[in-house]
Amino acid sequence: MIKTIRQEKIKKVIRDRQEGIIVLENIADPHNAAAVWRTADAFGFQKIYLVYSKEKAINPKKIGKKSSSSANKWLSFKLFKSIEECYAELKKDGYKIYATVLDEEAKQISDIRFQKEKIAIVLGNEHRGLSEEAIKGADEKIYIPMKGMVQSLNISVTAAILMYDVDRQRKNNLLSNNIFSLSKKEREKLVKEYSWLR
Repeated sequence: MIKTIRQEKIKKVIRDRQEGIIVLENIADPHNAAAVWRTADAFGFQKIYLVYSKEKAINPKKIGKKSSSSANKWLSFKLFKSIEECYAELKKDGYKIYATVLDEEAKQISDIRFQKEKIAIVLGNEHRGLSEEAIKGADEKIYIPMKGMVQSLNISVTAAILMYDVDRQRKNNLLSNNIFSLSKKEREKLVKEYSWLR
């Protein structure tokens, strides 16, 4: 009985997973990264891309077990040595790349419609932000408007707001209900992987 309930939960979670990639460039603090993973799992984002060209790379399957509440074991990670390598793969796979940056040319997230294409949202280092290469190579620059004196948020908070908004927009658009589900092949692969996890 317990096994059956678990299998049904696994199937539901995978059915609710949505297409969309969260890209973290040179994140130095593993606890910040793990907090992003926890949010990604909560909103159904399966894929996390990690770019390490300046900071020491972390193993996402081994670091952040407590701070991510073990969300790391339920997500799919891919590591890259440069943002150019990461962007080349994203563009080859048909993703529109959104770079989070404070810039005069950036658009407020409220002006962006995330229901129309496959998306990748890129967040940068806690202190330096995104690299010039990451900003220049993106399709669109976006930011979260703020009303206070402080003009920046912790990376995990920024990621949470963005993922929530993407999820909200997709749920409110009936036309996009099944467009952004993972492919049947991906879902079947995850069912096998999840079945072995405890």
